[in-house]
Amino acid sequence: MVDPKTPEPTRRSERSRQAILTAAVELVGEVGYARLSVEAIAARAGVGKQTIYRWWPSKGAVVLDAFVELSGGSQPVALPDTGNLKADLREVLRATVKELTDPRFELPSRALTAESQMDPALSQQFVEAVLRPHLKALQERLRSAQRAGQVAKGVDLDVAVELFVGPLFHRWLLRTAPLTSAYADTVADLAIAALRPTARAGAPR
Repeated sequence: MVDPKTPEPTRRSERSRQAILTAAVELVGEVGYARLSVEAIAARAGVGKQTIYRWWPSKGAVVLDAFVELSGGSQPVALPDTGNLKADLREVLRATVKELTDPRFELPSRALTAESQMDPALSQQFVEAVLRPHLKALQERLRSAQRAGQVAKGVDLDVAVELFVGPLFHRWLLRTAPLTSAYADTVADLAIAALRPTARAGAPR
C-alpha cells in the first residue's frame, strides 16, 4: 500500500513539466525569445537545468510544447459546418485573427516562426504539431462544401486552404497593415468567390 505522504513520481513530474511550460511562455513575453535561456526557464520553474534537458533538446522545443499546450494544438480541431460556407469561414478566420493578435499566443508564435527558419527540425515539428491540424480541418470543411456544390469540382484543396490563411499570415508576419476581423471577412469573401463553381464556368476574361 502506498504511503499517502510519499510524493507520487508521475504527479511530481507533471507538476514540473507544467511549471516549465508556464515559465517558458511567461519569459518569452517578458524578455523575448532571443534573451530567453534554458537556465532562466529552470530558475523560474524551480527545477534544475538537467530536468529540462531530460525532456527537451533546446529552448525552442520547450517553447513549442508550451505553445501547443496553450493553443490546444494537440486536441482535435473541429470547424463549424452549418451549411453556410461564408458564415462558417468568416468565423474561422476571425478566430484566427483573434489568436494571432492575442499577446499570449503572438509572442511565442513569432518566436517559433523566427527560430524555425534556422532550425529545420523545429520547423517541421511546429508545422505538424500546430499548423497541420488546423489546415487539415479547413481542408475538410472545403471538401464538405465541394460535395455540397459550393466549391468547384477539381479545385486543389491544398491550394484553396492557402487562399484563406496565407493573406492573414502575410499581414501578421510582415505587419503590412492592421490584422482585423474586417480584414478576415474580406479574405473569406474573396477566397470563397474564387472557389465557387460559377467563377470557373465562364470563359477567361
